[in-house]
Amino acid sequence: MDKVAPLVADILAFIAMPGGCTDSQFDALALRLFAQQYSANAAYRTFCQRRGATLRSVQRWSDIPAVPIDAFKAMELRSEPPSPTERVFMTSGTTRGGDMRGRHFHPRLEVYDLSMQRHFADRFMRGAERLPMGILFPDEGLMPNSSLAHYLALAKSRFGSPGSRHFVDAGGIDLAGLWQALEAAERTGQPYALLGASYSFVHVLDALRAEGRRFRLPVGSRVLDTGGYKGQSRELPLDAFYEALSEALGVPRSECINMYGMTELSTQFYDDGNAVVPSVKSGPHWIRSRLVDPATGRDVPAGERGILVHCDLANYNAVTTILTEDVGEWAEGGGFRLLGRAHGAQAKGCSLAVEEFVRAASA
Repeated sequence: MDKVAPLVADILAFIAMPGGCTDSQFDALALRLFAQQYSANAAYRTFCQRRGATLRSVQRWSDIPAVPIDAFKAMELRSEPPSPTERVFMTSGTTRGGDMRGRHFHPRLEVYDLSMQRHFADRFMRGAERLPMGILFPDEGLMPNSSLAHYLALAKSRFGSPGSRHFVDAGGIDLAGLWQALEAAERTGQPYALLGASYSFVHVLDALRAEGRRFRLPVGSRVLDTGGYKGQSRELPLDAFYEALSEALGVPRSECINMYGMTELSTQFYDDGNAVVPSVKSGPHWIRSRLVDPATGRDVPAGERGILVHCDLANYNAVTTILTEDVGEWAEGGGFRLLGRAHGAQAKGCSLAVEEFVRAASA
């Protein structure tokens, strides 16, 4: 008998709920997931016990111990046994830990897919059913283990109009094809959506500058970048990046949206444009965040910066609660500002958290 299927069905129903959820509803599902992951993953259970967290003592989502993100590189974090049909997303290997790549196992990809589509519709599409889309990233055929490739493929298939396409392949960016698509949008007045990795946009900006051209896309056009350069292009300060995008494409900075996500999660965060940077990121009702001291796992005092911890209820197979290496601060009215990677004492705290997890898992 498939014991996990009823839990997965409840997660899907929770994600699909209109109007969000109450604190008690979030806690109830988070605790069910914690019990499943605590029971099914011996390494995680030992780590929790060393943190003093048991099925009895964990009373709310914020009590769940956060697993450091680099633990995904150290071992398999899963609740279900391996399956020949499961999808495996792998990290780029560019964070601390050298070339080791973290792995996130998805036996039932419909959870990830619903999480992506539900929130993307609200935050990026904003009432539009479909838009012509250009994707500045390789497709899944070229990058089958990339969560971003899958995310963008979902965006194109579920929300893209006929004719939407990828403009990046093994040979690089098809700039001629991209220029034709942007010219068509200008000519017809049809709003256009351009989505991709931040470094791909830098290459496009450089090519436009070299050719001495720019576009004025129709009102309603929008841009989505996924953040991070990963050594694939020169880096631009946020303000300069969004100003250059707006100038080159004719899209207001308020319509230049950044998605913050990671391979180790199944849910993404968005801002409401980048007229002002750093922008405020927020997520849907099935993910919640904390700001912590990475060495202790405790919440930082109000008004202080801390390392972001995310509790993602769509992460049903790995662990719900992840200690990132990203520094954040709370914004007035909700959401958080992303302030970059941890360094100094905070980075050391993240490294110590990884060492603690590995020691516990090896016990």
